[in-house]
Amino acid sequence: MRRVATIGVYGASADAFLACLREAEVEQVLDVRQRRGVRGAEYAWANAARLAQALYDAHIDYRHHLELAPTTELRQLQYAEDDRKGVGKRSRAELAPAYRDGYLAQILDRVDLTPIVEAMPRKARAALLCVERDAEACHRSLIAARLASEFGCEIVHLRPSDGEKPDL
Repeated sequence: MRRVATIGVYGASADAFLACLREAEVEQVLDVRQRRGVRGAEYAWANAARLAQALYDAHIDYRHHLELAPTTELRQLQYAEDDRKGVGKRSRAELAPAYRDGYLAQILDRVDLTPIVEAMPRKARAALLCVERDAEACHRSLIAARLASEFGCEIVHLRPSDGEKPDL
């Protein structure tokens, strides 16, 4: 059985993020972002080139899976729901139903996950990466649920935090 984690960028420093991955025995990061940049100086470490280098230095394999990223149109659906609820991307607690349904139909139902699963480490853990702190507020939770239901993957949602033991 493959072991898969999900992890977000918000709320963590680079050191806390990498420590959380080490603690969870992650050997491969699957970046499922469309845009591999994060706004804000405190998250410059999570921009594609810097993140890939930090993971390389930590002996963690980095792979970008653009085919699993939501489209700009889908993200706009989520932003409209966030605006309606008066929440920001960094404080979102859940996905909008229209976004969830659209992501499943337009993206996840069309992607063959078999080669992705076959390329995952067998003895360590792979981690789905996006930006939201909480998996429930991010499409990575939908990917994780599909990996669990179709491939029997064991799923854990990581929450790196500075100065605390990571939530496993």
